[in-house]
Amino acid sequence: MRSWAKFNKKIIIRLIGFLLIFEGFFMLTGLPFSWYYCGTGCNSLLVSGLITIVTGLVLIILTRKNIEKNIGKREGYVIVSSAWIIISLFGTLPFLISGTIPNFTNAFFETMSGFTTTGASILNDVESVPKGILFWRSMTHWIGGMGIIVLSVAVLPVLGIGGMQLFMAEMPGPQPDKLHPRITQTAKRLWAIYVMLTFAETAFLMFGGMDLFDSLCHSFGTMATGGFSTQNNSIAGYSPYIQYVIIVFMIFAGTNFTLHYYALHGKLKKVWQNEEFRYYVSLLLIISLIITFTLFAFDFGDIEKSFRDALFQVVSVVTTTGYVTSNYLIWPGKVLWVVIFLLMFIGGSAGSTGGGMKIIRQLLLFKNTIVEFKRAIHPNAVISVKYNKKSVPQQIIFLIMTFFFTYIVIFGFGTFVMTLFGLDFETAIGATIASLGNIGPGIGDVGPTGNYAFIPSGGKWFLSFLMLLGRLELFTVLIILSPAFWRK
Repeated sequence: MRSWAKFNKKIIIRLIGFLLIFEGFFMLTGLPFSWYYCGTGCNSLLVSGLITIVTGLVLIILTRKNIEKNIGKREGYVIVSSAWIIISLFGTLPFLISGTIPNFTNAFFETMSGFTTTGASILNDVESVPKGILFWRSMTHWIGGMGIIVLSVAVLPVLGIGGMQLFMAEMPGPQPDKLHPRITQTAKRLWAIYVMLTFAETAFLMFGGMDLFDSLCHSFGTMATGGFSTQNNSIAGYSPYIQYVIIVFMIFAGTNFTLHYYALHGKLKKVWQNEEFRYYVSLLLIISLIITFTLFAFDFGDIEKSFRDALFQVVSVVTTTGYVTSNYLIWPGKVLWVVIFLLMFIGGSAGSTGGGMKIIRQLLLFKNTIVEFKRAIHPNAVISVKYNKKSVPQQIIFLIMTFFFTYIVIFGFGTFVMTLFGLDFETAIGATIASLGNIGPGIGDVGPTGNYAFIPSGGKWFLSFLMLLGRLELFTVLIILSPAFWRK
């Protein structure tokens, strides 16, 4: 017995309408750059934005009567999953109308890659793309970074609708710390920090000689851990100062945003007491130093350049940003790029804009392994996994183990599917983990100097699905695909 009739369909359609209006207005923010530089498709953003806004208004008008404003858990899952698909469909309009990406499959892939902050691209010559379209391309990162659903949660009180179900569906990882007892206030604080860091980075980049347009686009890509650049060689052509600024803000973006809130209020001790943060910083530093000395020993540059390239690529991969300053596939031997490949499974911190498995999950899995060894030696002892000096419920450990197992199975299945599309094994595993982990550049032909243009259309649709799975951390999408979800 199916239960679609039991869903609150009107509220789902109405909220999708509001999200489309938001998306349409974000499209219009690129008009000043579009008109100033006025390349081909000068008015494509205007047309696309108006189409998107009008569609949203129509959906709102059609659902204005007799609406039940309560959002259940199932409605939350449907809204979140469908929203990412629908905003990606409308997000293709600037690419299609301007003729920048005339193929719908390619346009959808590029847009889904943007909203999921993956950064995988099919564009062979980014610098030939009109500035207004490039701005929208980077804007998709920025919207997706903190989550367009969290943005809607911040304004739901205006609509008279509660947003807890949406927030939890959008943030399905370990329970995020609340900054305020009301979820809408939490969302507003997160967005305020997000906006503040974005414009702070923009100012620092402009101070280093980057113009306003490039500074904004790269700040969007950094804070969203997206990785779309306005240059064909990504960040490689910029000065060491620019690269160090981006490194710092990538680290910020991969940090739990709750810790930024504490830091801004002078609670630095509370930041450093966070186990995930200490593990995160230690991992970045130790791996970077190992790669630094290896690069220096093999004459890949002086000690400063070796350190900068190593640190940049490690931070970029762990935070799933995907910016590039060096081709790690040609680093000495195969050991270093294997290290980079393994880092693709790490991910950023919980509560950050980073993708991947998330550091906290791997930290708790490691702690649980140690505990199981102790239990084997002392079977009668009562030993629990502790995080930040608090015991972690066993149910959370089971959920993390389920997530880890599911992630690896999907990675293996995805690799198999991509080989069916004709990709060699190295490229198949690179494209799969780079999409599932929302990283962008992988290994093989989709490495730092390649892109995804050559992949068959079916492969691009499959990778787009993996991007969505990764962005919503598997369960949100898989739950609505399960038959049990639709039964009474």
